[in-house]
This record gives sequence, structure tokens and C-alpha cells, in this order.
Amino acid sequence: MFSSVWNFIKRHKRKFIFTGAVVGGVYFLGKYAQKKIREIQEKEATEYIAQARRQFHFESNLRTCNMTVLSMLPPLKEAIVSQLNSESLTALLKTKPANKLEIWEDLKIISFTRTIVGVYSTCMLVVLLRVQLNIIGGYLYLDNSVGKNTTVPLAPPDVQQQYLSSIQHLLGDGLTELMTVVKKVVQNSLGGMSLKQSLSLLELEQQLSWIRAEVEAGSGRPLSWYMLADDENALADQACGLTENDAVTIRLLNETRDMLDSPDFTTVLNACLNRGFSRLLDNLAEFFRPPPGDSAPSFAPDSLSAVSLPLAKIIPIINGQINTICSETPSHFVQDLLMNDQVKEFAANVYETFSTPQELQK
Repeated sequence: MFSSVWNFIKRHKRKFIFTGAVVGGVYFLGKYAQKKIREIQEKEATEYIAQARRQFHFESNLRTCNMTVLSMLPPLKEAIVSQLNSESLTALLKTKPANKLEIWEDLKIISFTRTIVGVYSTCMLVVLLRVQLNIIGGYLYLDNSVGKNTTVPLAPPDVQQQYLSSIQHLLGDGLTELMTVVKKVVQNSLGGMSLKQSLSLLELEQQLSWIRAEVEAGSGRPLSWYMLADDENALADQACGLTENDAVTIRLLNETRDMLDSPDFTTVLNACLNRGFSRLLDNLAEFFRPPPGDSAPSFAPDSLSAVSLPLAKIIPIINGQINTICSETPSHFVQDLLMNDQVKEFAANVYETFSTPQELQK
């Protein structure tokens, strides 16, 4: 029996060798495939964890940015009110001075100027801080990433402080220049208008639109000029006495300038301004409602021109809007800006750009 088995094996030896090779190959191929699948799964899991970590860090950074904006609004308001002080004029009017009409004319210009400046500067503050804190946030994410090739931090604390102090340009020289430009345009728009002249909400909207167009197109400067000093030496001086060797802060400031000069930034800032002035008109509309019992429905197409108020009555209303615009308590005005989808998407793009290692190689 054993001899017949042996003879069978010898006759089919090549088939057995081939079958063994196939079986062995399939076995090792299966092991290799399992290893590769495991590596792919591990890589996907690592990438998912990294993406989740980066998303969590971005959302945390977003909350920090919102809180920073709210904390900066009181000093912004103080800077505006101290230079455009309408309160001293209203106090003078209570004394019934001989030059009452002249004081009213000054109050008219200052009231409109400081409210319009308030809208501009608050929108600028929101968008500028979105850029700055997401540049810093991106670099901080890389500094804390696992597998970072160097131990030298991209954004050490002293550099962060120097860099973020550049916001003082918006609260200082930039704001002063913005006030000068806006005040001149307001004077051209409303200077010759009688205090007795009545304006509807629609006419008031047209005046604000004209002022905006002149400020944004007639000054010959981009709005980003008011937010950040426009040359490297001024940037360096603004950043807390920057030394020549501190290239890191200079790089951050130049990267910020590049962002502010980009078409995307202009689009986002314009969206903020549109929303800001729209919210301002919504606030003013509360004072242009028809009296109780009026038959004209407030939602009629011509309701914007249904009620008119003398300019003398509009001035105190406009004058008080600064308290809503620059409120440290989250108002509808500020919330509209912070929650704007275009602003959030832009912030995410900035963070994405500066939280990827490829950025370091540019």
C-alpha cells in the first residue's frame, strides 16, 4: 500500500510542489494584506484624531477670539468718545448759551461721525482679531503637535505679546485718521442741512450709504490702512519696541499685512460693514414707528418713508447708538458680527493655512 502511495506522489510531484507554492503564497499574501490594512486603519485613525484635535483647538481659539473682541470694545468706545465728545456739548446746551445754534451744528456732525466711526472700527476690530488670533492659533497648534521636528517654538509668549500689541494702531493713529476722514465726509453730507429738516428712515439710509461710499472710495486708502501700520519700520515700532533681531514678530506682522491686503479679507470686511450698518438702521427704525392707532401697517413697502423726524430729534438718537455698537455686553450688533458665517469661514481658512506644516516651508 505504501509503495503505491509513493508511486502516486512521484507521478504528481510537480502538482504538489505547485499547489504548495500557491497555498504558501496565498498565506503570505494574506498576511501582507492584513498588515497593510492594519497600517491604513492606524493611519486613518491617527489622521482622524489629529483632525479632531485641530478642530477642537480651532473652536477653542474661536471662543477666545470672541472674548477678546468683547474685552476690547470698552477701550475702543473710550477712544472714540474721548475724541468725539458730544457729552460736553449736550451739557453746554443745558445752560442755554447764546451760541446755541452753533453748538447744535457741532453736535450734529460729532454725533453722526462717532456712530459711523463706531460701526467701522468695531467691524475692523472683529475681523482683524480673527486674523491675528488664528495666525497665532495655527502656530501654537504646530508648537504642540506630536512629531514636531524642532524644539524652537514658532510663537513664543514674548513674540505673541509683541505681535498682538499691534492692535494699538487701530485704537490709536488708525482710529484718529478714520475719524478725520469720516468727519469730513459727514460735514459735506449734513453740514448744510437744517436742524428743522425732516428725514424719513429711507432718506437717512440714503445719507449713510452716500457717506459710506465716500469714506471707502474717496479717501484713496484701503480700509486695512486704519488697522495696521503699512510699513515694516512702523510695524516694528508698534510692536512694543521690536529689536532688529526679532524676525519672528516681523514675519507675523508681514503675514498679517498679506492677509489684510487679500481680496478675501476685503470681501469679509465688506460683509461685516453691510451687516453692521443694516443693524444700525434696524436700531434706528424703532424710533420711526408710526404712532399707536395709525392705519398704515409698519410692514408696508413704503413704511421706510411713512414717518419722518426733524434732524434735531434724530441727532440724540444717533448720538446714543455708540453705547450699543461698542457694548462689552453682547448686543445684537456685536453678536451679528461675531456669528457672521463669512467671518467664521474666513477665520477657519486662516487657521487652516497657519496650522499646517507646509506653511513653514514657504
